[in-house]
Amino acid sequence: MLPLFVPMVMVVLWYVFSVPIKLVPDYVMPTPIMVITSAYQLIISGKLLNHAIATLIKVLLGLILASVISIPLGVLLGWSGKLEEMSKFIIGILRPIPPVAWIPFSILWFGIGLIPGTFIIFMGCFFPILIYTIDGVKRTDNVLIEAGKTLGTSNLQTITKIIFPSSLPTIISGLKVGVGIALMCTVTAEMVASNSGLGYLIMNSSQLFDTGSVVVGMLSIGVIGLFFDIIFKKIQSKLFW
Repeated sequence: MLPLFVPMVMVVLWYVFSVPIKLVPDYVMPTPIMVITSAYQLIISGKLLNHAIATLIKVLLGLILASVISIPLGVLLGWSGKLEEMSKFIIGILRPIPPVAWIPFSILWFGIGLIPGTFIIFMGCFFPILIYTIDGVKRTDNVLIEAGKTLGTSNLQTITKIIFPSSLPTIISGLKVGVGIALMCTVTAEMVASNSGLGYLIMNSSQLFDTGSVVVGMLSIGVIGLFFDIIFKKIQSKLFW
């Protein structure tokens, strides 16, 4: 019950300041009762589930695509100093560019819908996962690599049997960071370049001054993030403990 203590206190304070005291109008900050009512309506109508599924699909597609490309590339760059040196300049230029800056091009290239949102998520997740993978490879103990070479391992065997397993904890940490970035990118992209998803729900509800639904959409994103965090913790506990 300890993790629930702070949220419960926050809800109580929220109720006190929004209902009896009425510190701010309802359309500025909805009351907990308004949020519960909006959640009930969205759940009964099926809209919340549909938007959540649309967001999850974008997150998973973008994260998988980013992982499939950035993890092998990160292993190669971390393994080969020459390749890393050759790529430093382009990575240094592209990495600081915010994913939202790609939204105009995503709309021009892919239109509105699933693909532009997936593209934005891909751009947001790619570099964090890549950097974490490179760092994980570089943290591999040289003693393990030298021991493998002594036993006659090839470069491919060294990468697959020694370096990748050794860097896996750091890679998973990069994936956890990538999920958080993916959710932020998804919501931003859905507000502009989508007709479905929790970001679309938030933007559409805010235009209608339905602040209760806005909070429901925000909390749903938090629940999805918590769900992914629990999954990664389970994976880490199974693999590394």
